[in-house]
Amino acid sequence: MSRENGADAGEGAGGGVPEPEQLALIRDSVRKAKVPRAKPRTWRGAALAKELPVARVLVDKGVLHLDRYFDYAVPEELDEVARPGVRVRVRFGAGSRNVREGRREGGGLIDGFIVERRAESEYTGPLAALAQVVSPEPVLDPGLLELARAVADRYAGSLADVLQLAIPPRHGRAESRAASAPPAPPAAPDPGTWRRYGHGADFVGALASGGSPRAVWTALPGPQWAEEIARAVQATLASGRGALVVVPTGRPAARVDAALTALLGEGQQALLTADAGQERRYREWLSVRRGAVRAVVGTRAAMFAPVRDLGLVVIWDDGDPNHSDDHAPFPHVREVLELRAARDKCGFLLGSWSCTVEAAQLVETGWAAPLVADREQVRGAAPLVRTVGDGDLARDEAARAARLPTLAWKVVREGLKHGPVLVQVPRRGYVPRLACERCREPARCRRCAGPLEAQEGGAALRCGWCGVAEAEWHCGSCGGFRLRAQVVGAKRTAEELGRAFPAVPVRTSGREQVLDTVPGAPALVVSTPGAEPVAEGGYAAALLLDGWAMLGRPDLRAGEDALRRWMAASSLVRPQGAGGTVVVVAEPTLRPVQALVRWDPVGHAVRELSERAELGFPPVSRMAAVSGPPEALAGFLAGAELPPDAVVLGPVPVRDAGPGPARRPGAAPVGEQWERVLIRVPPGSGAALAAALKTAQAARMARGAKGAREGGTEAVRIRVDPLDIG
Repeated sequence: MSRENGADAGEGAGGGVPEPEQLALIRDSVRKAKVPRAKPRTWRGAALAKELPVARVLVDKGVLHLDRYFDYAVPEELDEVARPGVRVRVRFGAGSRNVREGRREGGGLIDGFIVERRAESEYTGPLAALAQVVSPEPVLDPGLLELARAVADRYAGSLADVLQLAIPPRHGRAESRAASAPPAPPAAPDPGTWRRYGHGADFVGALASGGSPRAVWTALPGPQWAEEIARAVQATLASGRGALVVVPTGRPAARVDAALTALLGEGQQALLTADAGQERRYREWLSVRRGAVRAVVGTRAAMFAPVRDLGLVVIWDDGDPNHSDDHAPFPHVREVLELRAARDKCGFLLGSWSCTVEAAQLVETGWAAPLVADREQVRGAAPLVRTVGDGDLARDEAARAARLPTLAWKVVREGLKHGPVLVQVPRRGYVPRLACERCREPARCRRCAGPLEAQEGGAALRCGWCGVAEAEWHCGSCGGFRLRAQVVGAKRTAEELGRAFPAVPVRTSGREQVLDTVPGAPALVVSTPGAEPVAEGGYAAALLLDGWAMLGRPDLRAGEDALRRWMAASSLVRPQGAGGTVVVVAEPTLRPVQALVRWDPVGHAVRELSERAELGFPPVSRMAAVSGPPEALAGFLAGAELPPDAVVLGPVPVRDAGPGPARRPGAAPVGEQWERVLIRVPPGSGAALAAALKTAQAARMARGAKGAREGGTEAVRIRVDPLDIG
């Protein structure tokens, strides 16, 4: 029934794929056929297809030791519909003894995809027959298969798991709708507000003329970013090619969709978001695959959208954690779109108000060009940023009595005269890390530069990466010996503001209810990071409270993430020339705070990249996190043949997830004691590390190691390029 196939995943899309018009005829003829069809079991005694009687199938098992293709016989009755790319059901797990009339029988029914039709199988034993063709609609083309294989290899995952992320579930009613003709290419757009950026008009012009420029775009504050993305998409469509835009959540997706509709009209693009519903999402996805539309806007899963003649891929706000998938093998949108840009030789645009270290590395290596505005444009678009540090808070009696410093109170009072005021409060769950009390430099391990953590009972400090104890820590920057850990207390923010400004309405936007927009009338809008609504005409002012709660998280990206969230909120505020003011409650000497005051996210990212290069941190190096119960983790590491230049940090205990639905990435299951190691390799060894981890996990599963799978969850978890490493 099966054999291991080492051939290239992209080979053998043999056999023509029926056109959309033919699919309805095939589907109708199968439905009305008077010849009795065998039940989807064994097809015992049925004749096989006269040509290409073997179908190579990818089964939807999702386990690494079965990450290969399996050959099945094609019954003659299924010959016409069993085309490469269609969904099928096959029998799997029958064993070699259950053979009747030269055909394997038995086993459980599972889903799969036909990837190729062949004249013969290299497997010499008897083959089982395809049990059923679920639909004649081809949904897996060679290009998508090749991309999915590349993603699986990069992230040490299985091809079946990637395709579960890439191809939405089938919906019969959506599939039965006939495909429409693709729209004519629009006219090339005017660059518009792209002229505010150096080489912005050239970038749009290159797309319109069929070029494939790559750029890292630092957007100016304000609402124009969605229209600017839409103009880049229109320029690409004008050249006769397709475009793909991926944003973190449904709210920015709706803004880009609205901007495209304003430029192109209705029905010119597909919107692929998780909240669209199964039928609508599959209908929109099919319109893309069939070529009825060539522009796609969507959230994370849209990174795999099968856009024809792809000419541009766009990712907005690549630092948002929503761009990293929560399901194995945990691909990141930025990396997948980089793969697509390189493979399809298309344009690439990474845009954000801020700048991640990974984006800075793309510019540093020359893979992409910077697309930024000059300082005069920045000063004209950005609000005024003022700071309130620890010294100010210590001298401020109002700040000691409440969470609102005097400066912030004055800014709010003045801002409410002209419009709404935004108040950003860190959400619950931010866990601070230790830092020098004098200069606020994070406390790091002398061995691996990981974050130091306090132990219960006043024990010595311990590294959160390698687990080495540190009994005599002192600050390498100022020589201080005292540490500080900030405690977050943001529950009463809305109530305190309501008491301070009793005549002003207070609106909240957060996990329970996320507001999309608010009116331009005076109001206090209290929001958690990422949930800030857009105000009509912009906010008159903004308060960024509890800066230490965001800067003090025990994570390598704490400063970068805090700056990104601050800039996202501040970009909703009116320009300084219109009276817009932002007050951030954080130590003004800290690098992210200084970058916010100067509105210089690129400079912050470049300096971070330089320091990470010196210390061997990602993204300069590649890293993988492996976690699990102590015995299982030790056994996994003992059997893994890691690259010779790999450095293993740890193991260290993994925090329990605790009660409630929220889980920290990589947290251990509730009530279980897990450990984690970090494996770091230098540039050039990332592929070897992923291959070694994948091979070790596959071997462990094939042996049926104790605890290899418990309730469908792998006891040893692998995450390549994890977002949260401490």
